[in-house]
Amino acid sequence: MLLTDVGFIIYWVVTGLHLLPPEWLYRDASNALMVDWNWSFLSLDLLVSATGLSGLHLARRGARAARGLVIVSLTLTSASGLMALSFWVLRRDFDLGWWLPNVFLLVYPVPYLVRLLRE
Repeated sequence: MLLTDVGFIIYWVVTGLHLLPPEWLYRDASNALMVDWNWSFLSLDLLVSATGLSGLHLARRGARAARGLVIVSLTLTSASGLMALSFWVLRRDFDLGWWLPNVFLLVYPVPYLVRLLRE
């Protein structure tokens, strides 16, 4: 979770500073609509990181609020992956470089959410 939350922040810093080579970007990355689509995830991804990092910090302190923040973060992480994958399916764009990270975002939270919600 920590790596994913920090990874989101790094992704947005790298994206904002245009540090990725064009061949690593998604298809039609020069299209203004596609750029807007990508940036539409900024608030969701930063909310994932904020709730996740806060939840992890509070968990170390033994605070009860930690569990709720972690559940929110994991749920939003999965939603972020699902939204991106849905978009790529609609576009019939099956680039593993973008699919694999988003499948990870969709799937990795599920076992943790199941465990947290059963407790």
